Amino acid sequence: MKFDQHAFISYAHIDNEPLTPGQKGWVAQFHATLQTMLSQRLGEKARIWRDDKLDGNDVFAQEIVDQFAKTALLISILSPRYLRSEWCTRELRTFCEAAALSGGVTLGNKSRIFKVVKTPVESGAIPEQVQQTLGYDFFTVEDGDSRELDPAFGEEARQQFLSKLSGLAWQIAKSLQQLAQVERGDSTAAREARPAVFLADCGHDLRATRDQLRTDLLMHGYEVLPTEQLPLTEDALVPELKAQLARSRLSIHLVGRKVGPIPDGPSERPLVILENELAAARCRESSLRRIIWLPDGVVGERTEQQAFIDALQTEAALQFGADLLRGDLEALKGTIHSTLRRIETPEAPPTATVQAGQLTVHVLMSEADRTESIPLIKLLRARGLRVTIPVFVGDAAAVRAANTELVSACNALILFYGAGDEAWKFHQQSELAKQTASSRTRRSEWICLAAPATADKEMLLELGEPNLLDVRNGVSEEALQPLLSSLSATGPGR
Repeated sequence: MKFDQHAFISYAHIDNEPLTPGQKGWVAQFHATLQTMLSQRLGEKARIWRDDKLDGNDVFAQEIVDQFAKTALLISILSPRYLRSEWCTRELRTFCEAAALSGGVTLGNKSRIFKVVKTPVESGAIPEQVQQTLGYDFFTVEDGDSRELDPAFGEEARQQFLSKLSGLAWQIAKSLQQLAQVERGDSTAAREARPAVFLADCGHDLRATRDQLRTDLLMHGYEVLPTEQLPLTEDALVPELKAQLARSRLSIHLVGRKVGPIPDGPSERPLVILENELAAARCRESSLRRIIWLPDGVVGERTEQQAFIDALQTEAALQFGADLLRGDLEALKGTIHSTLRRIETPEAPPTATVQAGQLTVHVLMSEADRTESIPLIKLLRARGLRVTIPVFVGDAAAVRAANTELVSACNALILFYGAGDEAWKFHQQSELAKQTASSRTRRSEWICLAAPATADKEMLLELGEPNLLDVRNGVSEEALQPLLSSLSATGPGR
């Protein structure tokens, strides 16, 4: 159906009282700025209405009830007063009832209700209609104290207020466009859907940065997960996170000085740490790419957060499948978009022509070891060998098929044991054993021990395991001599 109004702002009137005489109320400023920004994005005057006449003693106006049926979206400005107001909660309920008759409350996987949190509220007190909806926080938290993003508090607050509203206006414009498509009967996307991106949670110190990234990704047409509020208990949260990561092609993790939310559960681990661990695990079984970002000079506010920051920079298991970046936000954005371009335009499998009599060595590595393996690859090529490496980016089935072919086509395989942990090594060896059992070709297999040093690598050396190459102290002809001698004896015939 055709909507007469683009949006209705539902709010508690006390939240629009000016802080000082003669000043504009917060909701009035919000309304006026949103009106301008949304009009610019729509290319026409935005039709946003709110009740600025009635007070709590008035009877719930039939005028409002009638308008809801012709209103596309509801903007609920949550505050402690809003949650205690029967009037506000009735507006929310009545809009949902009207929306059910005009296409439903949800549009695709997005709600027609936008949750703006002006002042922090208890999550358990939020009405169920917006409980799972991702909100827009118009406040900051510093040392346990919250401060509203009110232009009256100075230039920094004004800039953050405008930035938040810009992202909100863009999202509202997209929702209105989708509603218009449904109204025209055009439910198919005009272009192929772009990869989904999982944007992990973070502490309050990086919340504004996360919001900027989310808005930037959405504006470039990417689906950003999660789209709804995550469960608060660990037993429900973990399966949901796994499902979200399974849908994603890239996960982004912002790690700052604050711990961030801690789900209710037996492990008592912060959500930031839990999401990173699950994303690393997903990397081991799929083509998920990851980016971890640390601000320059970041120091954890609490001991456990500092321990996590230190571990991220030293432990391969926590970095698995990730590019670890520091510092500049614009550089982070650039890396995100270049990574997404590579995901959308996969690398073609190697097609180099094999020279007559040339032997092929396949270096099986984790993506984190691309750089570390370069000296090994250069030395092997200098000896006249053709060297292949795994395909990391592309459709999961295509990547799997390409890597299977690369393993099948080689004369020798080197398992580059560097950043990958014991679980990664075990998984690779297990897959190789399965492939060898079903293949008629023969190849020699080697384990190349590279930095960092681990107890497992030391044990392999102590036990004198066969076909070991130790390059932890650098790649050299001497370190690779067992492999090179074996290949010389093999010759071109297999």
